[in-house]
Amino acid sequence: MNDLTVDDRSIALDKDGFLVDLNDWSPEVAEALAQREQLLLTSDHWEILDVLRDFYAQYQLAPATRPLIKYTALRLGPEKGNSPHLNRLFNGTPAKLAAKLAGLPKPTNCI
Repeated sequence: MNDLTVDDRSIALDKDGFLVDLNDWSPEVAEALAQREQLLLTSDHWEILDVLRDFYAQYQLAPATRPLIKYTALRLGPEKGNSPHLNRLFNGTPAKLAAKLAGLPKPTNCI
């Protein structure tokens, strides 16, 4: 296990860099996690993170790529709910990386 320090607070991460305690998530934690992934979060990223957090609140699970694409298309339209857009934002691993940044558990079918 490794830790992430945000505002002098130590936050536990699992071996894959996901939060051990989902309650530790905050926008500042998301920014720090993104920095570890060498990613600068833009408003486009935040839209997807918000959609993911809504999905988790509704279904109690982090979606795999296909459900993420479908749910995003429903919520934000087909121009944002598609593979090329999500892959571009999240370095080709949208379900896994977006879930990590959104403070969600690792999607079950992600390696």
